Amino acid sequence: MLAVVEMLAAAAVAAGEAPPFSDQTLVDVRAGRSTVVGDERGVAVVRDGELELVVAREARGQGVGSALVAQVTRPGAGGATADPGASADTGVPRLAWAHGDHPAARALADRYGWTPVRTLLQLRAPIADAPDPVDLPVGYGLDAFRAGDPEDEDAWLALNAAAFAHHPEQGRMTLDDLRAREAEPWFSGDDLLLLRDESGALAGSCWLKVEDGTGEFYAVAVRPDLQGQGLGGVLMRAGSARLAGRGLTAAALYVEGDNEPALALYRRSGFTQHAIDVQYARGPGR
Repeated sequence: MLAVVEMLAAAAVAAGEAPPFSDQTLVDVRAGRSTVVGDERGVAVVRDGELELVVAREARGQGVGSALVAQVTRPGAGGATADPGASADTGVPRLAWAHGDHPAARALADRYGWTPVRTLLQLRAPIADAPDPVDLPVGYGLDAFRAGDPEDEDAWLALNAAAFAHHPEQGRMTLDDLRAREAEPWFSGDDLLLLRDESGALAGSCWLKVEDGTGEFYAVAVRPDLQGQGLGGVLMRAGSARLAGRGLTAAALYVEGDNEPALALYRRSGFTQHAIDVQYARGPGR
């Protein structure tokens, strides 16, 4: 099933659609930590009580999506896992993501009594042809992440967990999750910028994901005791400088729709809305 999930996801992206699965979902599918049901016409993935699904373009309008939702939401639902020897999340999902907020996804959610509870915005901005100089605050330095180095890995994970303590996904990243991303073709330690204070401790980081002509600000983190001092803007400028001159079509990032401070920062950095992901929740008894 892993090959089918990756094939359908790649086909959707190639057609200009939003990626139907998050990076963490794909990591969990590969590790056998999810339930996968469906076939080449469409698949549904359930992990941590959340549902994501995709239907092949040629199979849409034939009830495939509705059948997948019915299959994974009935009591005792289960399915094939990416690794038959691994345990899977076989619980009935209470949350579902509609990446790209497609009208068909809205109609499917309404049919099953799911209501929108969260909005994730994708913003985009143009990329300069040449990097602008980045002025760092006095006492701060910027260097690259050393992939596979336990010191950098542990320090970054601690920073990420603290900076995103209240984030439902980002703040839960584990060492295995990080190393799975280090193994991805798009990963480069040079694109994970580390901002250090005068003691050498991590003050913040800007992680860039360069893939398919887009430079995504994958995660921008500032140590909680240093937030509100303009370091987020410093990291954004450093990331933009890193992306400049590489022939990319746009910079991108994701932000919670109700995170006004972050939205203000990104708008000042030239970002505008490009796409919407919507999370739905099932009502009691559904």
